[in-house]
Amino acid sequence: MDQRDDTKPPGRRPWVSGAIGVVETLVLTLVIFLVVQNFVAQPFQVQMFSMEHTFEQGDYVLIDKLTPRWDDYSRGDVVVFVPPAGAGPGQTPFIKRVIGIAGDTIEVREDGLVYVNGVALREPYLFANSAGVVEPTVASDLARWVVPAGELFVMGDHRQVSEDSRVFGPIAASSVIGRAFLRYWPLSSLSFIAAP
Repeated sequence: MDQRDDTKPPGRRPWVSGAIGVVETLVLTLVIFLVVQNFVAQPFQVQMFSMEHTFEQGDYVLIDKLTPRWDDYSRGDVVVFVPPAGAGPGQTPFIKRVIGIAGDTIEVREDGLVYVNGVALREPYLFANSAGVVEPTVASDLARWVVPAGELFVMGDHRQVSEDSRVFGPIAASSVIGRAFLRYWPLSSLSFIAAP
């Protein structure tokens, strides 16, 4: 006669072990995603026309949030930032190019060029119209700014439609979410974003 050993705990059913494994994997994936999104890189969709033809509306870029912790923003960097109060619709982040850093004197002159510390910028990224003509940069009320410590002067590449530091002044470097470093969509435009 067989005797049953009731002292052994019943084994875990296979489906329970599988479900626990799936939950652990999902939680770990979520934690990794949140760490990457908050501290390393974040996707961003271009929603405005102010960076044409560098970026078109609907393009997706990755924002580097890690290296700016030890590598300050430089002239030519493309950055995504929270706009100042009253700028743009709601608090949708803006994407613009850094034109000046702390201590720089920025001037928009009558010749339609931008000068940094008295030297005209060479700006190969500027928007050109259908005839291939680069439109001049014009200022609003002010035409000269000195960038304070801890701030950046930013402009869009399509100057005629860009609401930027010419309107709201330099931005706090602390308002910058990160530096755009990779365009990944559309795939046909996959490329790293280099500062000129």
